[in-house]
Amino acid sequence: MKTPKTKVAIQGIKASFHEEAAFKFFGRDIETIECNSFKQTCESLEKGEADYVIMAIENSIAGSLLPNYTLIREYNFAVTGEVYLPIQLHLMALPGVKFEDVKFATSHPIAIRQCVDFFDDFPAIQVIESNDTAACAKKIRDEQLKDTVAIANTLAAELYGLNIIERRIESNKKNFTRFLILKKDKTEDIKEINKASICFQVGNHVGALAKVLNLFAELNVNLTKIQSMPVLGKRNEYYFYVDMEWTNMENYDTAIRKALKYTVNFNIMGEYQKNDKV
Repeated sequence: MKTPKTKVAIQGIKASFHEEAAFKFFGRDIETIECNSFKQTCESLEKGEADYVIMAIENSIAGSLLPNYTLIREYNFAVTGEVYLPIQLHLMALPGVKFEDVKFATSHPIAIRQCVDFFDDFPAIQVIESNDTAACAKKIRDEQLKDTVAIANTLAAELYGLNIIERRIESNKKNFTRFLILKKDKTEDIKEINKASICFQVGNHVGALAKVLNLFAELNVNLTKIQSMPVLGKRNEYYFYVDMEWTNMENYDTAIRKALKYTVNFNIMGEYQKNDKV
């Protein structure tokens, strides 16, 4: 009897960067569920249509995807892993199309912004924003557009039968995106955890946040990211999302216990294995 494939909900369509990240984390033998929005990926996991969600959380150039922090907290999903993906952007067109034939270039707004230096050199090319990098490649294939190129990844060129006519057009060659792996329920299936994502609030008085952060520093727990988000409808109240790493599990446990005394709405969103190789 065949084992059912792991189902992973992705924002975008097949060959999007989310699918590429899913392949990097889970391997190719998975079933990806295409979703139009990050909220739809969460709904897919909530309803049991997917086993996991893979969700972009930050980009080294564009910064944090703030609404996604809110989604993870509101759905109360467990963060069970992370993966970093280098973002390499190529120009691709139908076979036979030459660069001099190109009048239009299309892609996601963030991808376009990451290639501004390239298009500054070719002002005659009209750049058109779309909702998904891979969907732009698919549209060129489906509509046989001979005057248009897509800005997308190698996976999109392979899947939709396009030729890459200019490689690595992104302005910053050290561009990467961090994705989180989300599961519906917290499980104890990860044996070697050395990283966690937590969320909490502190009182609005002098030194409240510093007190909590110093607790972790005193116990050699390294805070790798701190992100604040306003509490909707409440002035001067914030959620703090913190990523941390440690080498001594006992120190981490002690730091968490101590932090509980100085915080409210404290939530360990996930404990997992550090996986920051690009």
